[in-house]
Amino acid sequence: MAKPLKPGQTAPRSGQYGIVGTRGGDTAKERTVTRGEPLPPTPKAGQGYRLVDPTKNKSGRP
Repeated sequence: MAKPLKPGQTAPRSGQYGIVGTRGGDTAKERTVTRGEPLPPTPKAGQGYRLVDPTKNKSGRP
């Protein structure tokens, strides 16, 4: 498994990002982020993001 993305990092793809806990567990919370935008702050320190459901359109692709 890839390391979770940190809040403030630029989103590599558009889609739903799930918040993962400090030990990698799922928190059942998601945020919608557009490619190129920074990931929002998490509710607790040490949490991160993992792409759960990428956007299924072709916009922004070369």
